[in-house]
Amino acid sequence: MASIAAPGQGAALLAELGPWQRALRAQFPIITANPELAYLDSAATGQKPQAVLDAVQEQLTAAHANAGRGSYPWANASTALVADVRDRVKGFLGDPDPARSAVHFTSGTTEGLRLVARDWLPGLLADGDEIVVPFADHEANLEPWLEAQRLLERQGVRIAVRELPYQSSSGDYDPAALARLVGPRTRFVAATHVHHVYGGNMNVHLVRRAVGPDVPICLDAAQSVGHLPVSVAELDVDFVAFSGHKALALPGSGALWARQSRGPELRPGGWQGSPNTTGIASLAAALDWLAAAGTDRIARWTVALAARLSDGLRRLDAYDVLGCQRSLAADSPVQQRCGIVTFRHRDIGARDLGFILFSHGFMVRTDGHCQAGAGETSSVRISLHVYNTPEEIDRLLAVLASLR
Repeated sequence: MASIAAPGQGAALLAELGPWQRALRAQFPIITANPELAYLDSAATGQKPQAVLDAVQEQLTAAHANAGRGSYPWANASTALVADVRDRVKGFLGDPDPARSAVHFTSGTTEGLRLVARDWLPGLLADGDEIVVPFADHEANLEPWLEAQRLLERQGVRIAVRELPYQSSSGDYDPAALARLVGPRTRFVAATHVHHVYGGNMNVHLVRRAVGPDVPICLDAAQSVGHLPVSVAELDVDFVAFSGHKALALPGSGALWARQSRGPELRPGGWQGSPNTTGIASLAAALDWLAAAGTDRIARWTVALAARLSDGLRRLDAYDVLGCQRSLAADSPVQQRCGIVTFRHRDIGARDLGFILFSHGFMVRTDGHCQAGAGETSSVRISLHVYNTPEEIDRLLAVLASLR
């Protein structure tokens, strides 16, 4: 897949988008209140613009009530809010058939994936069927499918869980190997849109091409929704799970979109409790804010910042950058990192490096990043959003260069 930013145009792009970015950065109170700090951990959770904070305040002070539980005006307003935001999620994802699809609100990506694994997947599978899932993406996109396998086994249904193949050189999926792996008993594939450690767009359209038109695909979009344009029509997937808090909404909010065309209809089991109306209100405001800002421009900005960082790191002998080595240079002809750059110092441990960086005002993630399987390795992850600046990247590189 080609770079979102044209090769060699990173500096020019950042200069071009600078006024737009500065106007958006000014809308994040926690960022503007702490100019001496650089928040570089947006893959873990995003900061909140004033519009989201205002929406939460209004929901809690103007018409706060439980949804679907009463007939008075405040309750009716909450019920209408939930229905309206379902439609907004569909629109934000470019849903080609909103009358047929469904949106279920969740606490985040993990709950959304587990909802598919627990309440939908067992109804699709019979003894001897196979599913293909990633073994080196986020743990949340592996464990639910293994849980489903164990649940079915207790019921006397044995299914095979196959590993989604990767390219060793880049960490991307290997569509050619996947096409050879898929057989007549392949019933389901789980995939990730943007890798939470390597930062690569995992080219889900190639996964669809490899598995054919009939196999359902469930997409972990935790690192793409709110960070770049997401079109379920173009991706041709059947489920999209994402976390609201990574998309500038409140913690504890998220959604699962279901196409409802391949396989049985998703019907969540058990009693459905009270919805998180405040989280849902924050999600509506966040999606509106992102749409107005332009997720295409947000993606161009963060890709250009990540390229600036990876290009600087490749010039420092003490560091190893994880993921595709062909995409480190700012003028790389292959796709660059989607706002995520993860690296290791060859002599300083990741946790120690994290403490050092914070002493210089940088807040970063340091550990194994919840990566499943043997892929997990302790490292430093820099993850960016629209409120980050080229100056922060340059200051970070200067500090890293001083650590021999």
